[in-house]
Amino acid sequence: MRFYPTFFTAVFSRMDPERAHRVGFLGIRAARAARISTALRVYTRPDPALEVEALGLRFPSPFGLAAGFDKGGEGIGALTDLGFGHVEIGTVTAQAQPGNPRPRLFRLVRDRAVINRMGFNNEGAAAVAPRLAQARRELEADHRGRARPVLGVNIGKTKAVPLEDAVDDYLQSARALAPLADYLVVNVSSPNTPGLRQLQEIESLRPLLGAVGRAADEAADRHVPLLVKIAPDLSDEDVLAVADLALDLGLDGIVATNTTIARTALGLASDPAEIEAHGAGGLSGAPLRRRSLEVLRLLRERVGDRLVLVSVGGVTTAEDVQERLDAGATLVQGYTAFLYEGPFWARRINQGLARRAGRAWS
Repeated sequence: MRFYPTFFTAVFSRMDPERAHRVGFLGIRAARAARISTALRVYTRPDPALEVEALGLRFPSPFGLAAGFDKGGEGIGALTDLGFGHVEIGTVTAQAQPGNPRPRLFRLVRDRAVINRMGFNNEGAAAVAPRLAQARRELEADHRGRARPVLGVNIGKTKAVPLEDAVDDYLQSARALAPLADYLVVNVSSPNTPGLRQLQEIESLRPLLGAVGRAADEAADRHVPLLVKIAPDLSDEDVLAVADLALDLGLDGIVATNTTIARTALGLASDPAEIEAHGAGGLSGAPLRRRSLEVLRLLRERVGDRLVLVSVGGVTTAEDVQERLDAGATLVQGYTAFLYEGPFWARRINQGLARRAGRAWS
């Protein structure tokens, strides 16, 4: 299905990026509403050889969709129909919020990158919870007898809540959503909520993660695997400090990495005037590949196999995914390339991984 690049150039590239995202997502969801889900799942189903055991769960494939695409859990079933081994929704905040003013999403097509300053726009944990409950029921029914795609939930701080009240804010989301999540991710690394990245400092991160872990397990009446998502802009020393903290607290894993505020160090091909005109925000996509891989290798050297490492940032091809797995990732996520590669991107990734494993595509 390589018609998509032409379609993107002719149609989506001419649209405002946020509108294009909304239209594309509606199209994906419409396919499920049209009751072609069963055929889609057969077409995109990962080879059984790709199954991965991690976080006490069985993933149909190591490759999944990162948080950011489906912020409110509105299309989980439709996205899993496309072959992703897991879908991480969010970032969800305790309170509903509109996010930052538009325009807030920008393409750097020459770099296969995106700049966003969305600002955790979502309807709040109470609105998202029933969608998660419904999605879990549908996933169990759709994949009976097979490993079903795993459902992750990414939570963040409400913008209006002061940093000193951040723990209570995260706890509200954890209590509402942890019972419905296969795993939970604490996002302290988005550059688009003022002050949020200060929570990556160890003295702030320790009480936050400890409290969220306890609240999640109590609310779910089971252990909910807990991970923390970190920024690529941390120094190597701070990356290792977070790794040590995760081990000390008994976390289940680390998601590395979020978007970057860097520009000049990335060697971008896009016109500098264009980049400057887009303004502040987190940059994701191909230019993040090198730093994301560096952070992964730092973490693996520090933690060995004691934590699950989820690598994200600059992943486009099956070769990229395999590179992360070889470097120590247990799971790999993508997002930005989905916008450029189209709806059967995950299928192509899984096909490539299966070929590399010497398996015929089922």
